[in-house]
Amino acid sequence: MTTTAPPLARGLPPLYLAGFTTAFGAHGVGSVLGAETDDIGLSLLGLGVVLALYDLAEVVLKPLFGALSDRIGAKPVIIGGLLGFVVASLLALIQPTVALLAIARLGQGAAASAFSPASSAAVARIAGKQRLGQYFGRYGAWKSLGYVLGPLLGILLVQAFDIRALYLALAVLGAAAAVWVAIAMPALPVQPRPRYTVIDLLRQTTDRSFLVPTLLLATTTGVLGVAVGFLPLLATRLDLPSLVGAAAIAVLAAVSTLVQPVTGRLRDTGRISTRTGSTGGLLVGAAALATLAIAPNAATLFLVAVAVGVMIGIVTPLAFAHLAAATPEERMGRTMGNAELGREAGDAGGPLLIGAVATAWTLPAALGLLAALTAAASAVSWLALRRGNPLEK
Repeated sequence: MTTTAPPLARGLPPLYLAGFTTAFGAHGVGSVLGAETDDIGLSLLGLGVVLALYDLAEVVLKPLFGALSDRIGAKPVIIGGLLGFVVASLLALIQPTVALLAIARLGQGAAASAFSPASSAAVARIAGKQRLGQYFGRYGAWKSLGYVLGPLLGILLVQAFDIRALYLALAVLGAAAAVWVAIAMPALPVQPRPRYTVIDLLRQTTDRSFLVPTLLLATTTGVLGVAVGFLPLLATRLDLPSLVGAAAIAVLAAVSTLVQPVTGRLRDTGRISTRTGSTGGLLVGAAALATLAIAPNAATLFLVAVAVGVMIGIVTPLAFAHLAAATPEERMGRTMGNAELGREAGDAGGPLLIGAVATAWTLPAALGLLAALTAAASAVSWLALRRGNPLEK
C-alpha cells in the first residue's frame, strides 16, 4: 500500500546533506591530517590532540545547542552552525599551519555541535510519529556515506591539489547546505516549554526510554570507532596489503548505508521493534567480533566489517526513532543533544579502552573484550525494553 509523505518532508533532504557534512568533516579531515602528519609538522602527540579537538567541542557543546534549538527553533541553529562550519573551514585557507589547523578543527567541531543535534531534532519533528524509522534511516544512511566518502575524497583532493582544497570543499559543502536549509526547510514553530525543576531534568535523563537507546547508540558508535581504527591495524599485522584494511572499512560503511533505510521502513510498518532489532543486531556484531578474536584472518576481518555494518544499520535508526517517539516536541533538541553526547562518549571511549587492553595484553584479547561488552549491551536491550511498548508501534 502506498502512503503519502508528510507535507513538510521536502525539508528533509537539506538535513540529510547537513548530516553528510558533519560526517565528511570529521572523518575526511581526520584521515588527511593522519596522512599528512610529517608534511605539516605534526608530532604523533600533536596529531592526537588536534583530532580530539573536534570530539571535545562536541562533547561540551552538543547538549547546549540542542537545548538552544528548543528555545529559538531548530532552523536558525542549523543555519548558524553550518555558517560557522564554513568560517572554520576557511580559516585553514589562510595558511595551513599546525596552529590554524587546530583552530579550524576546534571551530568545525563547535559548529557541528550546533547543527547536528538540531538536525536530528528537526528530522524527528518533520517525520511525525508514524515515519520516524524511515526518515532516521535515511538520515543515518547519509551520515554513513559521509563517513566512508570523507576519507576517500579528502585524500584524493589533497593528492590532486593540496590540503587547502579539502577545507575549501568543506566550506562550499557547508555553504550549500546552509542555503538549502534556508530555502527548503520549514520554520518549525517553537513549542511552549513547561518549567522543569532539577528533579525533573534528572528524572528525564535517567528514564529507561532515554538511557537504554542512548546506551545502544554509545555501544554501536564505540564498536564503529574501534573498527575504523583497529581493523586496518589488524590487517597490517596479518601481513595483508594496506588496501585490505581500507576496503574493510568501506564495506562496513556501505552495508550500514544500505541497511538503515530498510530497518527504518520495517520499524514503521511494525515488522521489527527496537527490542528485537537492537538485541539481534548487537548479537550479530558480538558474534563476529568474537570470531575475529579467536581466528584473525582476512575472511574474519571482512566478516566483522559486514556484521558491524549490519549492527549499526539496524540499531541506529531504531534507537533514534525510539528516542524521538518517547520525547515531547518541546524538548526534542535537548534529548537529541544529550543522546549525541552518549554517542561521542562511545566514540572516544571504545578505542581508548581497546587500545589500553591491546597494549597491556593482545589485540585479539581486546577484541574479545569488545565482543563481551557488545553482547552485554544486547542483553540490556532485551531486558530493559519492554515487550509491547507503545513507543515501538
